Amino acid sequence: MPRKKIRVLIVDDSLLFRETLKNKLERDDGIEVVATAMDPYDARDKILIYEPDVMILDVQMPKMDGIEFLKRLMPQYPLPVVVMSSLDNMVFDALKYGAVEFVNKPNANTENALDSFINELVIKVKIASIANVSGLKRIIRHSSEGNMAQRSHKNKIIAIGASTGGTEALYEILHKLPADIPGVVMVQHMPAVFTKMYAQRLNAACRMIVKEAEDGDEIQEGVALLAPGGFQMKLHKSGHRMTVKLFEGDKRNGHIPSVDVLFDSVAQFYGNQALGIILTGMGQDGAKGLLNMKQNGARTIGQDEKTCIVYGMPKVAYDIGAVDFQLPITEIHKKILMLI
Repeated sequence: MPRKKIRVLIVDDSLLFRETLKNKLERDDGIEVVATAMDPYDARDKILIYEPDVMILDVQMPKMDGIEFLKRLMPQYPLPVVVMSSLDNMVFDALKYGAVEFVNKPNANTENALDSFINELVIKVKIASIANVSGLKRIIRHSSEGNMAQRSHKNKIIAIGASTGGTEALYEILHKLPADIPGVVMVQHMPAVFTKMYAQRLNAACRMIVKEAEDGDEIQEGVALLAPGGFQMKLHKSGHRMTVKLFEGDKRNGHIPSVDVLFDSVAQFYGNQALGIILTGMGQDGAKGLLNMKQNGARTIGQDEKTCIVYGMPKVAYDIGAVDFQLPITEIHKKILMLI
């Protein structure tokens, strides 16, 4: 029996770009472009007519931009969406309002740049096609929890890994944690440049300091370090100081940065003083690293299936016995506070 193709709707205000995308995407045997639309009003009608599995949506369009369209669409008609954008913060607004993934529109009009963009888009469409958006609700943004009772967290660490759906999942955890939290190290699969924007966005919303990690940054209480896109990140001991080391290593599990690279180094240096958390994402990155942490004495948390956009990484971790506690995303911050 032939495999069912992923039915795709393309929404972009450029006729030439829509047709180029359609022709190139349909070279993949697993994708069928069932319709294209010039703006959100056109898209709304075609969603009802063609019932696509995935929508590819340009963020910047006349009449109504992609963000406003997502705000109106998702509460009524949850649909896996991959957004296209230039290098700006609008992608994070799109993820906030329900988009599953994003791709950066190519700046250069060369064939190589376009082909690279299409290859990434095909991967993201396939991830989006299995995303869980049926129960999609916007996360209610409660105020942060109060500071913890005075106690030292100098020798403790929290390590977090995430991929598809992780930008909102990380926000949901971090903005509820107090300023005096143990040092946090994080990998969120994301291209270079976007990791810095995302860290700045988190920093503006959280009580702790959140920043894109730089080589040599020290692990400190009240500071969360996000691995930069395009670099692997691991821990490094320098005298009495624990720092992060960034390096241009090979991809691991198809990713740079890789959650496994970070988790393995946390297991090596922190043992039972570490807490490992694995969140929504496609694939298996982080599962073996989390198991390594657990085997070295760390406590571990995995996001549950119901609240994951893609129940991939947490499932693999759970299946191999790496997860102590499997919890909804809205409950993970409470367990963190309990365990530390």
